Amino acid sequence: MSDLRQEIQNRRTFAIISHPDAGKTTITEKFLLYGGAIQEAGMVKGKKNSRHAVSDWMEIEKQRGISVTSSVLQFHYDQYCINILDTPGHQDFSEDTYRTLMAADSAVMVIDASKGVEAQTRKLFKVCVMRDIPIFTFINKMDREARDPYELLEEIENELGIGTYAVNWPIGSGKEFCGVYDRMDNEVIAFEGMDARHEVTATHLQFGSDELKERLSEVQYQTLADDIELLEGAGDEFDLDAVRHGKLSPVFFGSALTNFGVEPFLKKFLTMTTSPLPRNSDIGVIDPFDERFSAFVFKIQANMNKAHRDRIAFMRICSGKFERGKEVFHIQGGKKIQLAQPQQLMAQDRSIVDEAYAGDIIGVFDPGIFSIGDTVCDPKLKCTYSGIPTFAPELFATVRQKDTLKRKQFVKGVTQIAQEGAIQIFHEPNTGMEEVIVGVVGQLQFEVLEYRLKNEYGVDIIRDMLPYEHLRWIENDEEDFDYKKLMLTSDTRVVQDFRDHLLLLFTSPWNITWALDHNENLRLAEFSQNS
Repeated sequence: MSDLRQEIQNRRTFAIISHPDAGKTTITEKFLLYGGAIQEAGMVKGKKNSRHAVSDWMEIEKQRGISVTSSVLQFHYDQYCINILDTPGHQDFSEDTYRTLMAADSAVMVIDASKGVEAQTRKLFKVCVMRDIPIFTFINKMDREARDPYELLEEIENELGIGTYAVNWPIGSGKEFCGVYDRMDNEVIAFEGMDARHEVTATHLQFGSDELKERLSEVQYQTLADDIELLEGAGDEFDLDAVRHGKLSPVFFGSALTNFGVEPFLKKFLTMTTSPLPRNSDIGVIDPFDERFSAFVFKIQANMNKAHRDRIAFMRICSGKFERGKEVFHIQGGKKIQLAQPQQLMAQDRSIVDEAYAGDIIGVFDPGIFSIGDTVCDPKLKCTYSGIPTFAPELFATVRQKDTLKRKQFVKGVTQIAQEGAIQIFHEPNTGMEEVIVGVVGQLQFEVLEYRLKNEYGVDIIRDMLPYEHLRWIENDEEDFDYKKLMLTSDTRVVQDFRDHLLLLFTSPWNITWALDHNENLRLAEFSQNS
């Protein structure tokens, strides 16, 4: 038991969130560099010396230079075993990010020093608040011209409604950026070297020392002294309990690209964040140190390996120890199973795991039995973790295959991609899959669907946009409920999802109100719990 407790206490599982281009994937890779998981950060050599990030494995990600799906990466640093969930920053993939945050114990929010809090950061932050998880802020790109640090802190507090505590403070910005002052250790960490792909050297100097005065210009030193005095006199006190309940965000300044301040941030972050947290289930709170294994599926990804056309279900272990070959109970399937080919991933590189602990993320081969939100556990435990909500899409289109002879590939492709949660698919009740209605959060998801169907399933599609803007799940499950008797406007449509739940498509909020007013017992929901 002591070994189990120690292993779990050493785990840290966190998600990295940000607006696109804030440097999230870059900072992830610098963590891997310091953990010794890679030798050259940023970058995997490709054709013609083109480079793409280690954590971006999908072809479309490499071409566009953005993350469109969450990556799961594990590495060791000091005594810690770290699981990083690198999320897509683009708002069109915010649902994938939401599901990923359900698997994390804390979040690192990366903010561009010149742009501050952006729209997508606000949306992701709200998800963190809903989960009551600790949020750490890394203000990135200080090696470029940046906004005033005080202004950035004030914006975070005003925009996101959270207190801030500057753990370190930048000395200059842009070409003048030469290090950070660590408030907790009362020292300056000065950096030398500007090679973005290798570890740079850091010098630790006590504030007030002659060496520091020689190193900084008179103006830099005086500005820093004034800043230190001002920070001590104003601002929030550091309160670890407030941090761990998502009420206070420790803020760090640095530059991921040039390695300025990344390792000091990682060290402080690991001591401030928690080991795996307890989780709510239908039988009460499950302690991570409970010896009985339990986990839930938060992500499904098909075709990560083109050679094998496989499907991987990603699971967050919530309690106990996973052992390869041991039987577990699949709650939703209602039977005992063995989790096949359990593996941990570094982008597309995989390694089979024999054991894993609460806090770890494992991928298992999925023959088509898992859905997002499913629970697997020790047969003696039999708990169900609460479902991961599916939000209503905002854009809809009919999709069908160009070549009628490729119907089988088309059905397989859209079904698998829908099971991953990348899109939602609907069809008229009691009809086949010759044509499906696809619902997405953003336009880019349509492009990814088209790209993946063509490249992974060999299917070209015809897509026609629909006028619907709102979707509601019908919650009525009474035996005498008959959707055919519903009174609806002529432009409202009844559909089913791939779990056979009934839904209504509306063109405007007025139609929703009309349907509720004219059908006394009709109950509608804005999201589904994936049950």
